[in-house]
Parts: sequence; C-alpha cells; structure tokens
Amino acid sequence: MRSSSRETSTMAETHSLQDLQQPAVSSKVFIQRDYSSGTICKFQTKFPSELESRLDKQQFEETIQTLNNLYAEAEKLGGKSYLEGCLACLTAYTIFLCMETHYEKVLKKIARYIKDQNEKIYAPRGLLLTDPIERGLRVVEITIFEDRSTGSGR
Repeated sequence: MRSSSRETSTMAETHSLQDLQQPAVSSKVFIQRDYSSGTICKFQTKFPSELESRLDKQQFEETIQTLNNLYAEAEKLGGKSYLEGCLACLTAYTIFLCMETHYEKVLKKIARYIKDQNEKIYAPRGLLLTDPIERGLRVVEITIFEDRSTGSGR
C-alpha cells in the first residue's frame, strides 16, 4: 500500500513539472495579410486589443513593420535575382543544390529576427510570435499564454 502512494505522489510531481515546462495557451491572435497594395507579402499593422495588457503598441507596430520590410526585401527584383534566374536556367536548376537564393537568405534572416524578438520582447510577456512561413505567409500568429502569477498563486 505504501509503495502505491509513493508512485501516486511521484506521478503527481512529474505532472506538475510538465505543467511548468509547457505553459497553457490562453488564446491566439492572428494578424492578417494586407492586400491593399496588391499581392505583395505585407501584414496589417493594426494593434489587436487582446495584446493591450501585455505589449506596447509601438513595439508591436515596429515588429510588424520590420517583417513587412524584410518580406519586401525578399521579393525585390534586381540584378542579383536576374543573375540567379539565368544561372538556374543554364544549369537546369542544379545550381540551387549548392547555392541559396536571395529569397531563402532573407527567409533565414526573418527567422532569426523572430527568434530574437521572441527572446527579448514577446516571451518575457507570455507571448510567442510564430514565423509567418509556418502559416503559409497568410498570417502572423501570436500565442498568448496564461498568466500563472495571477491564477494559482505559485
């Protein structure tokens, strides 16, 4: 009988540790694409009311504007993009097996920026910014986690 109570308490402790490692999701906010300028990859900068208690409006707008600028840089056509296209045709597109395109380089830059923003701004406030590429470039998803400091008094 005693060993079974030890197993139960151990299971309860393990469960509570998992809860601490994986905070509960309270809700999600989706920032939609802005098609007012055509089909270029641009997201709306309207500040969602769900974030008012957790994030400064200026920080949010700066993040979205930086993302918009980075996507504009990725889609910009120039000499480099033209050269990449010519090399691709000349090598039957095998050049891309050993070379990253300008677009891929900027996507990596965006992923680093989002990671940095999550670490410095969003995660400390109980938020998580998801890379738009993971949502098909349709939305910027911001996950809001439960604020445990007010809930159970831990």
